[in-house]
Amino acid sequence: MADIDPDVVRREHRYEHLTWPEINEAVAQKKVVVLPVAAIEQHGHHLPLDVDAKLATSVCLAAGERSPASMLVLPPVSYGYCHHVMDFPGTINVQPTTFVNLLIDIATSVAYHGFTRIVLVNGHGSNHPLIEQAARQVTLRTGALCLNISWWQLIADYWNEEVRESGPGGSAHACELETSMYLHLDGDRVRKDRIDGAPASYLTDIEGGAEWQMADLTLGSGPATIVEWTSSTTETGSFGAPELATAEKGRLVFERTTERLVELVDWFRSRPASARREHHSEPPRFPLPFEF
Repeated sequence: MADIDPDVVRREHRYEHLTWPEINEAVAQKKVVVLPVAAIEQHGHHLPLDVDAKLATSVCLAAGERSPASMLVLPPVSYGYCHHVMDFPGTINVQPTTFVNLLIDIATSVAYHGFTRIVLVNGHGSNHPLIEQAARQVTLRTGALCLNISWWQLIADYWNEEVRESGPGGSAHACELETSMYLHLDGDRVRKDRIDGAPASYLTDIEGGAEWQMADLTLGSGPATIVEWTSSTTETGSFGAPELATAEKGRLVFERTTERLVELVDWFRSRPASARREHHSEPPRFPLPFEF
């Protein structure tokens, strides 16, 4: 077999561009594997269906380009959990169990080949609890550490304190934040003459809604989550203030998100795993039924 050039592997940030012998070298180099996870769903009258996939994947690939020695970026999982959005044409839904099992299978395959650090980067709000469950299962079943995060969590304070103009509810879905990011990445595909958003109706029409219900990606608002049919709380499919979006805001946020993802991966790459400790007085009589 021909010798593998470690420098070629060190410079490559795309998982699928490596050969299988080069994957062995990437494992030896202790690269972190990054998986973008998103959805294909409606984003109002002004944004295409691929918003979540484009934003999450673009951030991961940009981070990989900046730090190829630290990470490999997998091809994205572009479909997610969107049951509540199916009243809007074009949306694709994947059942929760199917979605979680798909992520577990992908990440477990990566762990099987020897990678010990895996990052799931989410781009769709309703995916978040399911991705967290998948990441937990991968960590507990394989011994690899699997971290999950939604990309906007990387820049929430920066966006809220230094960039955004909207108040609570203004950055929720097809909003000031997502529209700004899309304007920066692919502005020609934004239907600028159709931008039309408003806060979720439960914030304005239901007494106590603004106090209790979550309504914003980065400000959070109320502590409670109630997921109704999206069509029951918005006419256009856009929650928030997309009219405040600009390409410059998108550039600032994209650069900061990419920078923070590089920093996160660098930290995670060297983070030690904590040792499991058995506390039963006698060994359990059978293996845990939840493990492979």
